[in-house]
Formats: sequence, structure tokens, C-alpha cells
Amino acid sequence: MDRREVYKKFKKYFVPCLAPYYEEPLILDRGRGKYLYDLDGKEYLDFFGGLVTISVGHCDKEITQKTYNQMRRLQHTSTLYQNVPTITLAEKLAQITPGRLQKSFFTNSGTEAIETAILMAQLHTHSREIISLRHSYSGASSLAMNLSGLGNWRLIESLHPGIKHAHNAYCFRCAFGKEYPNCDLQCARDIKELIETTTSRHPAAFIAEPIQGLGGFITPPKEYFKEVVSIVRQYGGLFICDEVQTGWGRTGGRWFGIEHWGVEPDIMVMAKGAANGLPVGITIATPEVGDSFKGLYISTFGGNPVIATAVQATIEAIEKRKLLGNAERMGKYLRERLEGLKEKYPIIGEVRGMGLIQGIEVVKEKKEPASEFVLRIFEMTKTEGLLIGKGGLYGNVIRLTPPLTIGKGDIDKAVQILDRAFEKILKSN
Repeated sequence: MDRREVYKKFKKYFVPCLAPYYEEPLILDRGRGKYLYDLDGKEYLDFFGGLVTISVGHCDKEITQKTYNQMRRLQHTSTLYQNVPTITLAEKLAQITPGRLQKSFFTNSGTEAIETAILMAQLHTHSREIISLRHSYSGASSLAMNLSGLGNWRLIESLHPGIKHAHNAYCFRCAFGKEYPNCDLQCARDIKELIETTTSRHPAAFIAEPIQGLGGFITPPKEYFKEVVSIVRQYGGLFICDEVQTGWGRTGGRWFGIEHWGVEPDIMVMAKGAANGLPVGITIATPEVGDSFKGLYISTFGGNPVIATAVQATIEAIEKRKLLGNAERMGKYLRERLEGLKEKYPIIGEVRGMGLIQGIEVVKEKKEPASEFVLRIFEMTKTEGLLIGKGGLYGNVIRLTPPLTIGKGDIDKAVQILDRAFEKILKSN
């Protein structure tokens, strides 16, 4: 089939909520390393990493071979039976995750991992109330949509009582009209009043992404999490850290994003980059919290030996190729180049992020969101063979998350393409 026939069938056989990027949707055919190729053979430098999912590169030979070997040996067991790959992976996770995290439960996606984490916290604390953040994104289930702090991603009204949405640390658009660092972290301290006025004063948990993904890579100040988690724990609540997008070295230098803030979670959830593109969800908790998860519960495809092998192979590749260090070095270089664009183009309101998770907020005068500029930049970069992401409540944040294998030459190429796109936008306005 050619691309027109593929898209025609897509429109006929899929539900309309699946809205692909670009005016003329991209029909992908194959991938290798940092590159993707469409049906016509055109090459694209992937600076979105398969929606923050490709850690080591598309179709990595080493990971693919190990996964294929496991498929030939044993493909499925469910959580009713044990197998060596999942046991080995659980042990490895306990070693590389921060603090005392030890007890794991495997599922198929970030959404399921978050559902598991919430249930685990509720069982441990005997409370149902959850504190989430505005501009957060937790997934596509009914509960996950209600946890999310983005109304445009909540397709039905709130159906889950007990979820409270606190102000996030969106310094560029501070809800309190303050400027960091002369703000006394009011966004963090406000959670104390939120708990005392809108909950039973005994929340089950506070859930947060170290860097808000779909929210537009909103990155809190270094003191933020210590302050918030301290408040939540004073009232008996747990801290659920959502590492779906920030895990696996993406923030540079560390395995997980929260390590940069010096806070140890009670529960952590992971997905996306864990298996370098294969579907996986992981929930890991401290021994006492994990041991509260009793009763009949199952995941038919969770703990799949093939997926566990892929996760283990991804970890091994990151360690063997020293990609945590590369993400840190290349992240700093990418940030320097993006800050250079910010100095050049007034429509760039802020560059933010950490390591190889960097965002560019595009604005008009007085910080008015410029989502239409982002859409035009998308079309221009696609034409030049660069794939990028977008996000934010207003759709005006460009998201850049290339594979951890990225090099300076790739960054230079991507920034040059972005430079030309921003220049065209500026000239036409």
C-alpha cells in the first residue's frame, strides 16, 4: 500500500480520537538507531524518541537479538507462574532504583502501573484521597484521566472522588504571580492548606512526575520536592514518583529523574523507555508498602518473560555504552544550543528541562501561548527530516527527547533545522 491508501484505511478503521501529527500524516515503515523512514524511504532524525520511549535507538541489534532469543524459548507465563527473566529484572530494579524500593509488580503500560501504584497506596494507608498536580498527565484509563491535570486530555467528567489537584511549580507561569527564587516556594507550601481544607487530613499519596511530560516539560526548582514530600508525609501520605518519561537515564547522569531532587519515593512507576519501545509497566515500592498489596490480583501479560528480557537488555545496553553520562553531556550541549536560539528569537519564552528531556515554550507578547507557531514549526521540521514533539496545556511547547545515543553532530543538525524554522516564523510575523 502507498501512504494515501494507508491513511484512507486508517480513517476508515480507527476511532477519530487517534489524531496523528502533521497535516499529511507520517506513515512510518522502518527504523534504525536515531532514524526513522517513511513508506517513500525518506529519512527522519528522531528527536522525540518514539514519544519519549526509545532509549537506546530504534530496533537496536543487541536488544532485538536478546528479545528474539527469549521469544524462541518462552513467550508467556502471566503472573500465575514464575520465570527467571522477571525474577532477574525485579532484583536489578531493586539495585538501581533510589532509596529502599524493592517490591515490584509488572504490567503493560504506564497507565496500568499508575493504577497499581494508587491501589497500593490506598491499601497501605487505608485512605482513598490522592493529591495530584495541575498540568500533570497520568494516562488513559478513567482513574488516570481523573488524576491528570490537563482538561483537554480528560474526555469525560471527573468520576473518581478524593482526587485533589495542587498547583504545580510552573515558574514561567507562576499561579501566585511570584518569581523564583524570591517566592518562598509558595506553590509547594500551598499543599499544606490544600490538605487541611479539601481532604480528611489523611491523604493516601501525592503523585508527581519529576518533570511534567505532556504538561510541557515543566521542571520544578531544586527545593520543590523536598518541601512538598515533607508536608505530605506529615499527614501520613506516601510519595508516588511517576518516572514514565523521566526514567532510564533521560535526565542525564542518574537512572531516574527524582534522584536530581534528592528525594526517595515510597512507590515509583516506570514505562516507556524501560523496554526501548516494547510495551511495559513497572510499579516498585518499599518493602512495607509493597507487602500491603495482598489479596487476589493478576496481570495476564504482566511479568512477560519476553518483555522482562527486553527491559534487562535495555538496562545492560545503557550500562555497557555509558549512556547515563552521554545523556548528561549531550543534554548540556543541547541546552546550550537551545539557549542560543532563545537569545536569537523573542518568540521563545523559556527553555527548560534536564539532560535529554528539553522543552521550548513558544509565545507571543506577554507570554501569550503561540500554539499556531508550533504547528507551523512542526510542518517545517518534518519537511527537513526532523521529528519533534509538542505538549503543554496550550499546545505551545516543543518537546525534544532524542535517544540517549545522540551525538553532537545530531544535535547540531536538529538545532540548525529548528533555527531555520524559527527564522521563517519570525519573518512571516
